[in-house]
Amino acid sequence: MGAVGTALRRAPCTGDSLSPKIGDVPPRKKLSTTIGASNYAYLHNMVKAGRAESVGAAVDRTVEIARRLDSRATLERQTAAYFRGLTSKAAAEETDLEDALSAASQEMDFDQP
Repeated sequence: MGAVGTALRRAPCTGDSLSPKIGDVPPRKKLSTTIGASNYAYLHNMVKAGRAESVGAAVDRTVEIARRLDSRATLERQTAAYFRGLTSKAAAEETDLEDALSAASQEMDFDQP
């Protein structure tokens, strides 16, 4: 086999161990937009206060907080809907379980390893 055949049989180049690989670096997306002056000031103040490394990082952090709040609100709505949909027997069983867990937790010392 010639040089071409030998090259085809070699393992694919994986680069050096210090170079970032696809999947190693968190994906970032470009966002170009305008925002209100007070919102920009808020983001800029996050950077000045050391709560974010850049305005982009401040946007990420702020969006993460908003997403967490949305998730909590969704969970609250779903939980309320679950309990509203229970039959009286199932609701009584939930209450019994709640009472048992509460009593058991009173007996536990959470400060002990």
